[in-house]
This record gives sequence, structure tokens and C-alpha cells, in this order.
Amino acid sequence: MTRGRKINSNGERSKQLLLEKAVELFSEKGYHNTKISDIVKAANVTQPTFYLYFESKDSLYNDLNRRFQRGFDEIMSKQAEEVVKGLEGFVTMLKQKIQMLFVYIIENPKLTKIGLFESEQSFLVKSQLTQQLIYLIHLHDCDDVLQSYRVEINVVVDSFVGSLERLILTNLLEQKRLPCELARDLVHLYFLRENKVNL
Repeated sequence: MTRGRKINSNGERSKQLLLEKAVELFSEKGYHNTKISDIVKAANVTQPTFYLYFESKDSLYNDLNRRFQRGFDEIMSKQAEEVVKGLEGFVTMLKQKIQMLFVYIIENPKLTKIGLFESEQSFLVKSQLTQQLIYLIHLHDCDDVLQSYRVEINVVVDSFVGSLERLILTNLLEQKRLPCELARDLVHLYFLRENKVNL
């Protein structure tokens, strides 16, 4: 933690530069192959400057994870002014949330690589996403409708999160699809009843 530094001071700029360079290096080289000396060299600051703001490489990495999670949590916990009950309301709400999440990911691709795919804490993000989806299903009173698909809701939700993760890698980060298109297709695939086959 900084002491005696004012916002927008050279110290704050140094900290921001360290964070920016750390994101780049961690996402390119991975946590274990990135050294503090690499980060300070890329940021063009001294090693003592690094330790003004971060206790260790691990604390810096955890800071980056928290930054990703804050953005993720802000999107997923944002509530609509009015909740429209039923599957249609759920699908509309979910498409909006997933699209916002995809936009956030496009704006922060390197931070996403760390926070969603590489860090040990990434499983927490996916677990929170699963819990948020189940919460939205209950909020919109969709339990009975989704049970008519003859698949447990937890299986559907876990599959959805797995597909979302895969599509982020193969389509979104590769810029093959727009966030709105990918969000629409993903949500429709899993949650539009007319697409389900009664077996």
C-alpha cells in the first residue's frame, strides 16, 4: 500500500505502469515464467519502486485477479429495474448480461486470460457464474420450465458455463464473432424451449 502519495502523482503513474506491464507479461509468459525483474524492466522503474506498491509477485498477481473479478462481479450482480418473470424474461436478461461480459472481455483480453483461464482463482469466477445463473433462473421463476427439458438444471448451467468459456477462447478473443451475436447464439442454444427436442 502506498504511503504519502497523492493521486495522479508520479508514484501512482508508476504503480499503474507496473500493473499494465505485469498484465502483458503474465498473459504472454505465464505466472511462473514472469519475474519481478522482467516487470520492473518493462515498466522502466526500479525494484524498490515495485516494493512500494506490492509485497511480492504473488500479491501483484492477486491484485490483477481481483481487478478482473470486480469487473466480472459488477456485470453479473447488476439488477434490472424490473424483473420479467418466465423464460422469456430470463433469456432477455441473460443475453444482456452475457453480452456485457463479452464486451468487458474484449476490452480486457489480457486480464481475462489471467483471471478467467490461468490463475488458481479462475475456478471461483466460473463457480460464481454458475451460482448467478441458478439465481437468475429462480428469480425469473423458470425452474419448472427448465425441468421440462428432462435434464437437471445444474447440468444445463455447468454445460452453459463450459461452452461460454470455450467460445470466449475460440470465437470472442479471436474476434470471429461480435459479442451480441455470440451471446444470442449461446443463450438460445441452451435456454430457448423451441430448440429442445422431446425424447
